[in-house]
Amino acid sequence: MTDNIKNYLSEIQKNLKTGQAGEHTYRPALKTLIESFEAGISAINEPKRVACGAPDFIITKKKLTVGYIETKDIGKSLDEIEKSEQLKRYRTSLSNLILTDYLEFRRYINGERAETVIIGERDSSGRVKILPRNEEQFIKIIQSFLCVLPEKIKSPRKLAVRMAQITQMIRDLINAAFEKEQEKGTLHSQYEAFREILIQGLRQESFADLYSQTIAYGLFAARCNMPDEKEFTREHSAFLLPKTNPFLRKLFNHIAGPDLDDRIAWLVDDLAQLLSVSDIKEILKYFGVKTKKEDPVVHFYETFLKAYDPAVKKMRGVYYTPEPVV
Repeated sequence: MTDNIKNYLSEIQKNLKTGQAGEHTYRPALKTLIESFEAGISAINEPKRVACGAPDFIITKKKLTVGYIETKDIGKSLDEIEKSEQLKRYRTSLSNLILTDYLEFRRYINGERAETVIIGERDSSGRVKILPRNEEQFIKIIQSFLCVLPEKIKSPRKLAVRMAQITQMIRDLINAAFEKEQEKGTLHSQYEAFREILIQGLRQESFADLYSQTIAYGLFAARCNMPDEKEFTREHSAFLLPKTNPFLRKLFNHIAGPDLDDRIAWLVDDLAQLLSVSDIKEILKYFGVKTKKEDPVVHFYETFLKAYDPAVKKMRGVYYTPEPVV
């Protein structure tokens, strides 16, 4: 067994031996192991993000997100965790995911469990027994996990569904962050501003919905305004929104600009990354040629809303697809 894996399991055993180890105790060892596989890999654990519903680790390669790892304490039933609402949300929204109890690793691709490997098991005395026969399979799974590149999407329907899945999770993160935040926090201040300027009777759940959809719509509109740009990020988007829609520019800059809450920024950046690698010209061409519509951005957004929440489209479709040219 390679030294990196041996050292990892040795660290797990050392922590177990204390009798006081918990799920968080083993995270540094897992971080070291994952980052040892390839130069440029970072396994990022941010407690504030995790507290609001983010996976335990966001895995990046040269600043691009490649996957996510959710950890559970040794001894927890991964079969039960797999059925939980938390894992269902992750599997729906995150296309490259690993669930682990630090000894067993389950990889999910586009929501489906694709691979499973166990690299160690506890014997009757509680010690971790190394399973050398599974080393090669484990290495292949992690290498494959780390090599996933964002898919270049050309289908309007496929892009709408992926955007909807991420936007739904952004909405859920906003709700979770709002609940944990003090009344004078950033989200509460924005909520009051929305109620004062946009909708007086706006409820918290509707605020999270409006907030997340504004981010999605703003990012898509910005990307469509410069479809030939090779690099597209959240930071670029505020400058790329068309000046013909000053309200959207101002609103988007207010909620998704440099001061965007870090608890949701990671997922907004993932949405921008999805748009960056998608073939926007091909997608807009579909709406311009096949639907004969004058405003392909607005009509793509209608497709997005059907995937995001058909009830919202029915109730507030006019509000979310405004008439000004985008």
